[in-house]
Amino acid sequence: MPTNLYGPNDNFDLESSHVLPALLRKFHEATVSKKESVTMWGSGKPKREFMHVDDMADACVFLMNTYSGSDIVNIGTGKDVSIKQLGLLMKKITGFKGKIVWDTSKPDGMLRKRLNVSRLHKLGWKHKYDLESGVKHAYTWFKKEYK
Repeated sequence: MPTNLYGPNDNFDLESSHVLPALLRKFHEATVSKKESVTMWGSGKPKREFMHVDDMADACVFLMNTYSGSDIVNIGTGKDVSIKQLGLLMKKITGFKGKIVWDTSKPDGMLRKRLNVSRLHKLGWKHKYDLESGVKHAYTWFKKEYK
């Protein structure tokens, strides 16, 4: 069972994508057009776990080679970040100079979504990308490939 994934070839559509690729595109476009602000939904307090797709692929290969049990193995980093921290990271990575505005009329959603990955870690697998390096990798791909 994977956590929230992101990376190259993601869906960056502002209407149908997940939070991380949508924010990456939103901050990129605000940076390019020199907007004064980016609006984010809710309070910024909810926490989410994110994992780079290359780590997901690596974990799947690892499990195919090492695991033969019948129990579900959660695949994730076991680390979460607040949506506010995610917004600040997007601002940093994209070079956005404006401010983040919180639209608290929009819902926060579930306050925390993080997987227990202790079984996976006990088997000997750990993710390689931390959130910042993974988002930088995805953003490099986005700027080069996304039209």
